[in-house]
Amino acid sequence: MNNKSINFYLIIVAAGSGSRLSSSIPKQYIKINGKTIIRHSLDIFYSMPNLKNTYVVINPNHQELYNQSVKGLDNIEFCEGGTTRQESVYNGLKAIKSAKDDDIILIHDAARPFIKKGEINNLIQATKVAKAATLAVMVVDTMRRGDKNNVAQENVKRDNLWAIQTPQAFNYGLIKQAHDICDKNKQYTDDSAIISDMGIDVKLVKGSMKNFKITTKEDLYMAERLLPTNVVTRTGQGFDVHAFDNNINDDVQNIKLCGVDIEYNRKLKGHSDADVGLHALTDAILGAIAEGDIGLHFPPSNNNFKNMDSAIFLEHAIKLLRDKGGKIINADITLICEEPKIGKYRGKITKRVANILEVSDNCINIKATTTEKLGFTGRKEGIAAQAIVSINMKSEETQ
Repeated sequence: MNNKSINFYLIIVAAGSGSRLSSSIPKQYIKINGKTIIRHSLDIFYSMPNLKNTYVVINPNHQELYNQSVKGLDNIEFCEGGTTRQESVYNGLKAIKSAKDDDIILIHDAARPFIKKGEINNLIQATKVAKAATLAVMVVDTMRRGDKNNVAQENVKRDNLWAIQTPQAFNYGLIKQAHDICDKNKQYTDDSAIISDMGIDVKLVKGSMKNFKITTKEDLYMAERLLPTNVVTRTGQGFDVHAFDNNINDDVQNIKLCGVDIEYNRKLKGHSDADVGLHALTDAILGAIAEGDIGLHFPPSNNNFKNMDSAIFLEHAIKLLRDKGGKIINADITLICEEPKIGKYRGKITKRVANILEVSDNCINIKATTTEKLGFTGRKEGIAAQAIVSINMKSEETQ
């Protein structure tokens, strides 16, 4: 039978406090890359079409944290946990009303967000034959017991020694019966142990060392580097041209490029202040966030924008970027002209652009070049500018 056709129910155990992590909130509700740990775990299972229903066992004091974590998920219910993991799982099993005895139940720790779909399917397939199965990995390190003072004692043979993981999978009737009749005074650390106490074999299904349980600060640090980010990097480019006024005007002493007054005696023609550098940069940012171009937001037919400082256009693009959760990584601007000479203004331009974008100077690069006297810029008829920006922003899937 194809694994994808085997439906299953899911219990997520999330009632613990995570005291060993010494966090102000339970570890399952700590956010990594914009999502809580429990949501990272849930999303793996929710990417599988054969998931029927999910039951999350929670501490009622964490209700609001739970609600935020599962927002947008269908076919999910919660129930109150107990004082031990064993009691919490039992409460989850009793909360399931529609399952038949031979339906498959997966029980998973909320703080194991690295489970893979292939491992889940292997576990489900094993349960169709064995009735009870768990993911596990063979122990490869040398094992020794330690005394109460952490002094090494006798070696423990690692031959056929396995470290047990979750999820664990069972026929519903079997695991429900096991919890019904087990010794309530005995503390079981996992559900496979309860099944084994009934004299029923539990199939060990090879898992992965990556499927670790986040327990300590070191685990959390590792998880932060392994879990996928909800931030994507995008690039936009802008290009703009403005012509010079044909007349040399003694009253004109400078033009504005990238927000800086540049000494020159010919005006640039344009509806606004004709700052070709900031126009190209504005278009690059709008392109990166898929918001059209500068003409869409500030049409030249609107006289309200006549002679306007182009820094206002750029600030508008930056606001749109931030509204989408974006951040500038860097900007690279090339000014193309025979005259005026830009080189001595490079530092001032860099600082001005960095100030408008509210980034450090080392995120901005300014270049000036000529076209070797070719074309309209070579004939000193105008100035062209090209800008490229890279940004970080939330991916559409997580907004």
